[in-house]
Amino acid sequence: MAASESSSPSGRDRVSPVWLVLGGILSVQFGASIAKTLFDEVSPTTIVWLRLATSTVVLLAIARPRLRGRSREDWLVVLGFGVCLGVMNWAIYQAFARIPLGIAVTLEFVGPLTLAVLGSRRRRDLVWVVLAGLGVVLLGLQPGDLTWAGVGFSLLAGAMWAGYILLSARTGARWQGVDGLAVASLVAVLLLSPLTLGRYGEQLLDVRILVVGALVGLLSSVIPYSFELVALRSLSPATFSILMSLEPAAAALAALLVVGELLGPVQLLAMACVVAASIGATRSGTLREPAPD
Repeated sequence: MAASESSSPSGRDRVSPVWLVLGGILSVQFGASIAKTLFDEVSPTTIVWLRLATSTVVLLAIARPRLRGRSREDWLVVLGFGVCLGVMNWAIYQAFARIPLGIAVTLEFVGPLTLAVLGSRRRRDLVWVVLAGLGVVLLGLQPGDLTWAGVGFSLLAGAMWAGYILLSARTGARWQGVDGLAVASLVAVLLLSPLTLGRYGEQLLDVRILVVGALVGLLSSVIPYSFELVALRSLSPATFSILMSLEPAAAALAALLVVGELLGPVQLLAMACVVAASIGATRSGTLREPAPD
């Protein structure tokens, strides 16, 4: 397959999956920063629901997924993908409301970091994983910016992120285009609807909140998840996980520009460790594609 793609003109013109992942990273973090500006007025759950609802409407309109003839395995994969998608978004936005964005995203990286460890092929590859882990540990040196709830939500989001990575690849293999993503987004919306509509329904009556929520949905869901779903068709989950370790730096930058959120030297050093691990692993090609079964 790789040989046929490289020999065709369309294969040469195709956007690199690495650039797709990086573009998605910037989009999702700036969307999250915009969302945080609303947390004094509305619940993070409301913003997450609006984000997912907007992306679901857009994706269903574009994809018009074919539902007939799907196997039981197809549905199980996409349902699991939707649950991971919904819980991941809900948990990380709860963390954003309690601790700085950059710190929350750095802690969330524990999930993808676990995949990086499992995907490693050589012992010396673990140097980059240890460096990223050191960055996470350094965050504990300034506990004043942390709360137990914020840390817990970040780690829950990380676990769901790991599941999202694995199930996104499987969904992309079973569902054409963004069909699987559209269906999974609908599952995530339905999962969060009882809580959102039952407890925070009155917040959805504000037109300004609806508009900003729609913008957050485009930036934080439609663009990045579509990019990532395409990229994961040619990137292994482990390689994708290492690239995504650039998230903390993107989150810190977006939080600084949009929210005015400043981090201390130790926190910046922690993020530098994570970013350095990502760059080192990516440049040296430490995490390779798995051999075909």
